[in-house]
Amino acid sequence: MKRLSQLFATKKQRILNVYCTAGYPELDSTLPVMKALEDQGADIIELGMPYSDPLADGPVIQESSLRAIENGMTIATLFNQLSTMRTGDAAGTGKITIPVILMGYMNPVLQYGFERFCEKAAEVGIDGLILPDLPMHEYETIYGPTIRKFGLDLVFLVTPETGEQRIRRIDALSSGFLYAVSSSSTTGSNKNIGDQEAYFQKLQSMQLQNPVLVGFGIKDKSTFDAACKYTNGAIIGSAYIKALEHSTDVAGTTKSFLSNIIAQ
Repeated sequence: MKRLSQLFATKKQRILNVYCTAGYPELDSTLPVMKALEDQGADIIELGMPYSDPLADGPVIQESSLRAIENGMTIATLFNQLSTMRTGDAAGTGKITIPVILMGYMNPVLQYGFERFCEKAAEVGIDGLILPDLPMHEYETIYGPTIRKFGLDLVFLVTPETGEQRIRRIDALSSGFLYAVSSSSTTGSNKNIGDQEAYFQKLQSMQLQNPVLVGFGIKDKSTFDAACKYTNGAIIGSAYIKALEHSTDVAGTTKSFLSNIIAQ
């Protein structure tokens, strides 16, 4: 069974997906950050591939991407770092056992070569992809077969403005889970998650085939709890990136950050 399928089969609620930027805060931070996230209770890691023009990302994640690029992060470098992800590396970073999703944009992926990218992602143990600027039609007609060929899940996004018919179509195309954007804004939004209760209730009532995780604006225990009330879990990104910004102790910072969120 795929790692994502296994997770959702064994844990139905309060699933925590944490976003981190590859190569941030330092170029060689990728695996230590990922290991700290797993050790401190994250259920899924959403690993951002830095890009100079990240359309859906707010200023915090944009800044982390620019810093990672300045650090020298590229897709080729990332795959080299991830080559020991499922086995543990010589530096003593333990292996990652939870699902890992690559989140990024089509331009650098196409420059790397789409089939080559999917093949390499599967080879290092990636479970799925989030590509916000991949249109559904192009997924169906061009890229979907390649993604499925290498056993990768593809996660699509829905927003409060997405109509029911389109949500059902997106749900049919998605695998792994459905990413419910909490509001029509960028990541790190300060909009009140509690104001979106009707939207979350609507998604719950539709009895979709995929689990639903809420992202954008989840930053602490109260917002995580609010998002989990009607969905399977939530995604935290900007708040964690901000916590890492000046950290000299990735494991300690991660423990402090996550323990407050997942406490019952």
